[in-house]
Amino acid sequence: MSGRLVPAVVAAGVAALVATGVAVSASTAQKPPAPPPSPAAKPAPKATAAAAPAHLPGWNAERNAYFGDLHVHTYLSNDAYISNARRTPDDAYRFAQGEPIGHPSGYTVRLAGAPLDFTAVTDHSEYLAVVSAAARPGHPLGKLPFSQNLIATDPVAAQKGFEAFTSAKREGTMPKEYDDPTIVAEGWREVRDAAARHNHPGRFTTFVGYEFTASLEGKNLHRNVIFKTARVPAAPFSATSVYDPELLWQAMDSWRAKGMEALAIPHNSNGSDGIMFDSVRLNGKPVDRAYAEMRARNEPLVEISQTKGTSETHPSLSPNDEWANFEIWERYIALNKMVTKFPGSYVRRALEDGILQREKLGVNPFKLGFVGGTDTHNATPGFVDENTYAGASGLRDGAPEQRGSAKPKGAADWPSPGPIQYSARAGSGLSGVWAEENSRDSIYAALRRKETFATSGPRIKVRFFAGYDFPGDLLTRADTVRQAYAHGVPMGGDLLASRGRAPSFLVWAVRDPRGGYLQRAQVVKGWIENGQAKEKVFDVACSDGLKVGANARCPDNGAGVNMKTCEPDRYKGDVQLRTVWRDPEFNPRQRAFYYVRVLENPSCRWSTWDALRNGTEPSPRLAATIMERAWSSPIWFEPGA
Repeated sequence: MSGRLVPAVVAAGVAALVATGVAVSASTAQKPPAPPPSPAAKPAPKATAAAAPAHLPGWNAERNAYFGDLHVHTYLSNDAYISNARRTPDDAYRFAQGEPIGHPSGYTVRLAGAPLDFTAVTDHSEYLAVVSAAARPGHPLGKLPFSQNLIATDPVAAQKGFEAFTSAKREGTMPKEYDDPTIVAEGWREVRDAAARHNHPGRFTTFVGYEFTASLEGKNLHRNVIFKTARVPAAPFSATSVYDPELLWQAMDSWRAKGMEALAIPHNSNGSDGIMFDSVRLNGKPVDRAYAEMRARNEPLVEISQTKGTSETHPSLSPNDEWANFEIWERYIALNKMVTKFPGSYVRRALEDGILQREKLGVNPFKLGFVGGTDTHNATPGFVDENTYAGASGLRDGAPEQRGSAKPKGAADWPSPGPIQYSARAGSGLSGVWAEENSRDSIYAALRRKETFATSGPRIKVRFFAGYDFPGDLLTRADTVRQAYAHGVPMGGDLLASRGRAPSFLVWAVRDPRGGYLQRAQVVKGWIENGQAKEKVFDVACSDGLKVGANARCPDNGAGVNMKTCEPDRYKGDVQLRTVWRDPEFNPRQRAFYYVRVLENPSCRWSTWDALRNGTEPSPRLAATIMERAWSSPIWFEPGA
């Protein structure tokens, strides 16, 4: 059963998806989540003013979907301050909860939809808060000649200041006065205190975090570090003088031994020029089991989509995937230099390489769940609406002329091949988790077990399970989710072999009520055959009553966009897509991974919305429309222990 459902079933299905969540670790996947303890199980403790409830409001044993942003910069990030961003971590958390704030370019911005459920401010740990300190009246840093070039007064100055600062970091010419641990400690305290002030269990969750902004000769090795609780080290481990993430992982292991749990999330692997997921180590030593275990322990997730491009896959790596060319960024992140090595730069190939490493070492270092993030440098977490695009880098892209969607004043020709490319949205990424309640413990546990999904911005909800004993009426039952948990494993988990049987996969997605209608749901499979990475994309559920053809593709549903108004077709596409699918090429002897990708109908890209507001023609250099999407974390099939 797939595609469009009868209204009664649709209503019941959507209600079940909204009302429940999903996910459980592989070790407990054969059992449904435990229900809340009965009040009669033991005498209730005496009520006191400080007593906390056993569960927060909204607690759900089958888990709820929560949306958040784990990649947010404020004025404490030096590149943000240089670009006229003056908003604090407090401002970022207020914005995430629905309040308006001022944009660096002088106008006001606000989330158009519902508030986020969780957020982490992740300012750069390198020279944290130093430029903002230099801008204070009378501060000694402000007297340095280098500092005079960093306080932006216009977009040109902001770009020059950004280039000067990044060059000094890269070339090791930063003034020694900038390496002041007391300033970093002051900024780190502000990060921690803001997270504490805005953490409201049951309503809004904050995480203490930061960005480890390492690079090797401009090749991107950035990670966001997210802490489970308020107990964190006295200072972040930064990439000020190191670039090898192994040193970060060693620091994280030492924190964990002291009760400070954290995980790291690599991002913009698309700008790493092949080294983010390389098969060799940066220090020249061979990849061994200890390395694979340390990496897997510290990096269970990857950011697959954000404002500087999508890192799922590249057309050259997936030539048979018609949807691989989605918001591709083929440059270094902070240099006008082209990437040349795509293997090692994209997540799907990393998942394939992880299986190879599993067979060689016994451990998969790239067993990665998926999240998305905005990477906003405007303190605007979750700001992802196409039709209100406001950039992500302060004065440097706060107006259409700065981001290439309108002709700059005085330009001799347009469009010209400028150095800046931006992705689909003001943020182009959100993280989704399935958790019992909106709290640090519950959401962090979901991140750890990879019960996560990513979107390019819309709040599409995605479920994905695999199992051998799903009831035949799974899709029409009122307890679909409970049955899926009881008889399968959710996204992020391992499915072990069951002799003589092939698994079934439950795929279920519901559209964002404010987003586009869904066009198709796909399963992406990767495996190793004769030592070579293989992959295939299967359409598994089609909209509009259409059926998957012999070529494993849904027919085009004919959805279009009125390019004069950006109004999408209202009568094509589905509210939800769900099906139970079996892999027609399943091989019980092959390790494999499977993940879901859900595509919306076409809609106007932010650059087309810019042109519409400006009363100008869209740039022919930029795609007029895109197909927004969501990705579930993978499920890995393990043929044996």
